[in-house]
Amino acid sequence: MSISAPSKKEVSFLKTCINGINTISGILSVPYALSSAGWLSLPLLIVIAVCAYFTCNLLRRCLDSDPKISSYSDIAGRAFRRKGWIIASIIICLELYLVATGFLILEGDNMNKLSPNFQLKLELLKIEGRHAFVIISGLIILPSVWLNDLGVLSYISAGGVLSSIVIVICVLSVGFTREVGFHPEEKVISLRGMPLALSSYTFCYGSHAVFPTIYSSMNKKGQFSKVLWLSFFVCATISFLMAVLGYLIYGHNIHPRITLNLPAEKFAS
Repeated sequence: MSISAPSKKEVSFLKTCINGINTISGILSVPYALSSAGWLSLPLLIVIAVCAYFTCNLLRRCLDSDPKISSYSDIAGRAFRRKGWIIASIIICLELYLVATGFLILEGDNMNKLSPNFQLKLELLKIEGRHAFVIISGLIILPSVWLNDLGVLSYISAGGVLSSIVIVICVLSVGFTREVGFHPEEKVISLRGMPLALSSYTFCYGSHAVFPTIYSSMNKKGQFSKVLWLSFFVCATISFLMAVLGYLIYGHNIHPRITLNLPAEKFAS
């Protein structure tokens, strides 16, 4: 997603909510984070969501202070002049690039688990396994990068929100099977795993780089607080359910990405 605001500011409340909810990240790793730090780390997931909500409201106040400000980089430029704008732009572009790269790698791993013998042959070039899936996923997603209208992107975001809900349902359905089932763990807290849990939980709400763009695209900016509340509430709920369900089902045997735990022969996988 571009770090600058689109030219047409006509995105409705519903579409803005969908774009905001779609910024959810890291739900596949929260069960592993919970298994590393124990049950008492779970309140951190809610506390961080509340902190993220208030910091996004602070971003809105910064954007309202000057009509020329429309992005995260502009805020840094207003505070620290040109050097701040350059540094913030580099960090945000690097963050978005690395997140997108991580999602492609994740998709490659997931598809490779389902089809480990897949090969992509192009004349003399042969690409095997996850590398082929990473390339295919990138080509499929590439057209969405060219869209600069958040109203249109909201339809793609709706697919992202739906996929997050489907993943939770799939994990739950696998837990009800006789072969897998639920295996409650008794680990209350592990200080050694707390840094991992803290970073994983924070990543779930690390969407501040794109919220200025979402805010600038709204046609009714007075409703932005409601958008934030709904977005973080839904994100926190999905992350909470995924963490609890994943940990109850797989316990200490859970992989860093829960999709790698799903049995390949199951329809839910």
